[in-house]
Amino acid sequence: MIFLELFGVFFLIGLFTFGGGYAMIPLIESQVVSRGWINIETLYDFIAVSEVTPGPFAINIATFIGSSQGGILGSLCATLGVVLPSFIVILLLATILNRFSKSKYLSGAIDGVKPIIIALIASTVIMLMIKTFFFGGNSLTSPFVIDRTTIALFLIIFGFTIIYKKITKKDFNTILMLLISAIFGLIVF
Repeated sequence: MIFLELFGVFFLIGLFTFGGGYAMIPLIESQVVSRGWINIETLYDFIAVSEVTPGPFAINIATFIGSSQGGILGSLCATLGVVLPSFIVILLLATILNRFSKSKYLSGAIDGVKPIIIALIASTVIMLMIKTFFFGGNSLTSPFVIDRTTIALFLIIFGFTIIYKKITKKDFNTILMLLISAIFGLIVF
């Protein structure tokens, strides 16, 4: 039954992912694409839409994938599956954290997880860039194609944000960046 499978897959993704939604992209890709629920191009589309949709990334992408497989009930099962592990862990941590808040073991465990989170997020960014720039957004087994337009747009927008930051000494507004990128995408593609 697809609903139970959606819940189980996203429960495991939520259970074994530390560091937020971006850290779970490799797990989502391996679980969802290997099951044939969606292809890699659709996953990239879901990632993009999940990023610009209000709310937490993990919930948005679970909802979109669940909806694509089982409609409204599928989206509820996938969303509940990805949220439930965090809810349980937070509930457990809240009850025992006061007892062990000064523990050097707990502090050490948290410090040990940080590099893994950074590596997962960095690997996701690198793989998405490689697939987008050099394989047309397809899997790495697709023919090698350099997408010059995408690379040029990325460099223009990236360069603009660096120049803006250097001149104004402020960060560029993320919402404005998303709107400008969407406009460029509509015009060019």
